[in-house]
Amino acid sequence: MVFSFLKGQFIDVIEWTDASRNTMVYRFERYGNSIMYGAKLTVREGQIAVFIHEGQLADVFEPGMYMLETNNMPLMTALQHWDHGFNSPFKSEIYFVNTRRFGGLKWGTQNPVMLRDPEFGPLRLRAFGSYAVRVKDAPTFMREIVGTDGDFTQEKIAGQIRNIVVQKVSRVLAASGIPALDMAANTKDLSDVVGKAIAPTLEDYGLEMPELYIENISLPPEVEKVLDQRTSMGIVGDLNQYTQFSAAQAMQKAAESGDGGMGAGLGAGMGMGMGMAMAQGMGMQGAGAQGHSPAQAAPAAAPPPPPPPAAEPMWHIAENGQTRGPFAQSQLAGQITRETLVWTEGQSGWLKAGEVPALAPLFAAMPPPPPPAGS
Repeated sequence: MVFSFLKGQFIDVIEWTDASRNTMVYRFERYGNSIMYGAKLTVREGQIAVFIHEGQLADVFEPGMYMLETNNMPLMTALQHWDHGFNSPFKSEIYFVNTRRFGGLKWGTQNPVMLRDPEFGPLRLRAFGSYAVRVKDAPTFMREIVGTDGDFTQEKIAGQIRNIVVQKVSRVLAASGIPALDMAANTKDLSDVVGKAIAPTLEDYGLEMPELYIENISLPPEVEKVLDQRTSMGIVGDLNQYTQFSAAQAMQKAAESGDGGMGAGLGAGMGMGMGMAMAQGMGMQGAGAQGHSPAQAAPAAAPPPPPPPAAEPMWHIAENGQTRGPFAQSQLAGQITRETLVWTEGQSGWLKAGEVPALAPLFAAMPPPPPPAGS
């Protein structure tokens, strides 16, 4: 009668269903930790059941259904001295360990990783990514990490694992010897190296890391800015040709702006400035090419280069109520006559080309118009 009463007071079905999706270890709670002899234990896929008896780790049960008896609890039988069998309740703590993969965990370097880049020299890098972790050895995990925590979640260990990942990533990046510009193409290999380096440490905790991803490796913002400038220079190519192209574009836009004299003056001024800058650059290159050998004495200071030639004035032509140009003066030959209306910067209004002294050389080789008939 007494035994029947006791049997009715205790839970004889032991199982755990996880609805939280982030619990790694759950302690099966019941009053007085009393378990009936012959109780039914259900361990689902993705779980391990660990029995703790008086502070000592006892039997471990993998997925399956068990009747708790002496034949399937050898360690508990030895600890309780059940060599001759038993048929009464016993006390033990039961922990369910979740062995599924916990993925989508994030890591990132809080401080830049210092390394010597073969192309840029000393450099700082930042990196971030994700990883997954899983319990590989439940008893070791219980001893080293969980202890007596009856509701152990992944958040309680994520920070510790993240520190391990960041430490290994920093060492691998610094020792890889891979140029910073090539690291994006080698993140898979770097991830594998980091994963192998982390494995022994996690194994001491009863864990394993089935996935580790380096999602991004980036330079500091100021270094990225300089790199963008360097890339732009590579795209531009020959600076002299680019300067000439830019000057031509500026002059064309000024001519098409429709501002009359102001647009032409702006185009002429920009063209003159570009021409002076190009001439100065060419002069400096020529001076730099005339080097001296170390054995020769230092020459006297070279005289300053002559000033660049003045840019040609730009002319606009008016015909049939429309304007054309601007044209350099050397381009006007064959396009105008003495009667053609022309205008340039500084001129008060439209004048006939034959009345402009600056254009007189264009008509020097041309005969004057024929006299009227009958004269």
